[in-house]
Amino acid sequence: MNFRHLVVWLGIVFAFVPCAATFFTARAHAEIFGNVHGIVHDPQHRPIQDAVVDLKALRSDLVLHQKTNDSGEFDFSAVPLGEYTVTVTVANFQTASQSVVVASGSSPVLHFQLEIASIADKTVVTGEPVSASVESVTPTTLLSRETIQNTPGADRTNSLSIITEYVPGSYVTHDQLHIRGGHQVSWLIDGVPVPNTNIASNVGPQFDPKDIDYMEVQRGSYDADYGDRTYGVFNVVPRTGFERDKECDLVASFGNFFQTNDQISCGGHTERFAYYGSLSGNRSNLGLQPPTPAVLHDAENGIGGFGSLIFNVDPKDQLRLVVSSRRDYYQIPVSPGVITEISGAPGAISISPCSPPSACVDGNGNPQGGIYQFDGQQEADTFLNFSWVRTISANALLTVSPFFHFNSADYAGNRNDFPTDTTDIRTSIYAGAQVTFSATVARNSISAGYYGFYQHDNQLFAITYTDGSAPNLSPDREIIGGNLQEFWVEDKFKAASWLTLSGGVRESFFLGGIAENATSPRAGISLRIPKIDWIFHGFYGHFYQAPPLLTFSGPALVNAASGQGYSFGSLHGERDEEYQFGVTIPYKSWSLDADTFRTRANNFFDHNNLGESNVFIPVTLTEALIRGWELTLKSPRLWKRAQLHLAYSNQIGESRGNITGGLIPTDNIPAIDYHQLDHDQRNTLNVGVQTTLAWQSFISANVYYGSGFSNGNGPAVTGIAPCCSALDYLPAHTTVDLSVGKDFGENVTISASALNVGNRRIMLDDSLTFGGFHFNNPREIFVELRYRFHY
Repeated sequence: MNFRHLVVWLGIVFAFVPCAATFFTARAHAEIFGNVHGIVHDPQHRPIQDAVVDLKALRSDLVLHQKTNDSGEFDFSAVPLGEYTVTVTVANFQTASQSVVVASGSSPVLHFQLEIASIADKTVVTGEPVSASVESVTPTTLLSRETIQNTPGADRTNSLSIITEYVPGSYVTHDQLHIRGGHQVSWLIDGVPVPNTNIASNVGPQFDPKDIDYMEVQRGSYDADYGDRTYGVFNVVPRTGFERDKECDLVASFGNFFQTNDQISCGGHTERFAYYGSLSGNRSNLGLQPPTPAVLHDAENGIGGFGSLIFNVDPKDQLRLVVSSRRDYYQIPVSPGVITEISGAPGAISISPCSPPSACVDGNGNPQGGIYQFDGQQEADTFLNFSWVRTISANALLTVSPFFHFNSADYAGNRNDFPTDTTDIRTSIYAGAQVTFSATVARNSISAGYYGFYQHDNQLFAITYTDGSAPNLSPDREIIGGNLQEFWVEDKFKAASWLTLSGGVRESFFLGGIAENATSPRAGISLRIPKIDWIFHGFYGHFYQAPPLLTFSGPALVNAASGQGYSFGSLHGERDEEYQFGVTIPYKSWSLDADTFRTRANNFFDHNNLGESNVFIPVTLTEALIRGWELTLKSPRLWKRAQLHLAYSNQIGESRGNITGGLIPTDNIPAIDYHQLDHDQRNTLNVGVQTTLAWQSFISANVYYGSGFSNGNGPAVTGIAPCCSALDYLPAHTTVDLSVGKDFGENVTISASALNVGNRRIMLDDSLTFGGFHFNNPREIFVELRYRFHY
């Protein structure tokens, strides 16, 4: 820890921690949990003792009970993130209820003023959800399983629409999810990370959206206990069985491209135990983004299983177990000929017959081998997360979570490939644990803990030059182990009901092909303006992202790369610095969030391909600078039927310098000036509506607009002219998605969806990354049946 970091940490944290005579006052939090605190009083503001308080999940049977104390207070600890209704009942007073949204680490405070009940009856008063929190500086989007089900195409196994349609600055290009200008993101299950240091080889899903109960998306400005994946953290609360009573859901769909996404899931619960399990399968002739408007050799299929168990041993101990296993296969899409970009017309191409003719498809469109290889990739992913949640006292919580993760990506070439046939087989095994202790002391919410894992990678790489241009590369196997150990401490000081100051530090130790350590201080401020309830928040912090264990280093491969103008260098961790400022504006149950951020990254992680193969090797760039501002808008339910949402981002992603690690070209000349990253898109907008209609029917629609990604062969990228002109970006694109459906009773739902209704085709990417050319998907139409039954 250098002197500047030490000063930041000491000045922010210890200034707010009382040194003497502290006492416990409120409930602590841990990862997926928050607290719900409240006060109940009569019309004369006198506290009401022994009032019965029920906290019930909005979309499940999870119910917690309490009574108010002598001061009329109640406090629900370790409440999983989600939407709830709090109801207060006491003799001789009207029953009152309020809705509340619980985010991880939040502590919403509810006030109930009960009115004297009339002789005739009692009434129920329901307030609007309390979602804005003065305790967090992190821009957050909370998505429920109902939202997933009602968003066009979002519940399909390989879909990321639930992210890209609701989270500003997120999009998929060259088959990779990008958010806030990067693609290093973390997936968490019940608040515990599923580690994966490989950024260049996986395209398969981490979770089937149908297994998600809630997903909390955080984008930057993290507390110290939320790790270092600068660009996005996806915290998944899986289905548990509390939403079911010995029930099964059967989901079956069919559409064009012979696509189907099917699942059967069952679950149930008692007061102390809940269980959920699912089996799913999917296939389609449209998988990865095609290199031309034609869709050739692009099938995919997958199968997976998921399980969740929760057992409340006693009022102080809860056990949670989550298990998932998936296997997916993807054909690598091909072109019907050699693609040539038309000069001066970004995104426009011409396709000429391959040479020799044997490298083309036949007259029926069947692959015969070609310069865009007819290859396939098989991926497997299995993880197991176990958590013991221990309530130490009314104000302290301990969570111990050991985990295991297996991930593989096997790229298999074809002997008819031209000019190279490439094989790349990788497996990664992770085993580790996360331990979190959190407590509230006076006005300080303190969190401290440990996160670490050991990793074992095994990779086999080989190249056959089918055109005879070079000697074949015999199989080169690399085996390496490594580990990441991190410790953190975080303090949130509630200086006043309208002001929260936070400070923390995360210390990281990485050991693999290299050894590194990093100190990451973080500080934030959040304040609420009285009467108008606007919440302003600011953040400054550092992040360290550990590198992949493997690039390539075998002697044979190094010699082969050298002969083609490449060399290999060690990968170092990415080190980021972020500034962020934002505001949350509630207005008559509408919610508007706006923020601006600036992220400077050293050793920025990217990826590059080797020659004409579809094997991609992680690289690091000297420096990246990502700036932007974002906006989200969410309406209440209008006319009790329609709800609107909007997500907008204006963003600039640039880099300078040269490639510092991984696959390094011989002509690696440093760039003095900034130039666009290959996924730079200045404007991204999603607008959607979900509407319930008469006769138990519904309709959902989403409009997506993108201003166009960086032109990989534009004047600025090729060094002909400075950025930016119209030629430096690919064309803008707008697509519309639509779903309509109807419920038949309580157990049957039938829906029909159309994605990219207008069948607008556009080039998304022409960089070297992931094969070079990528077009958006054509129109997809499919129908879906949902059937619920008891057992």
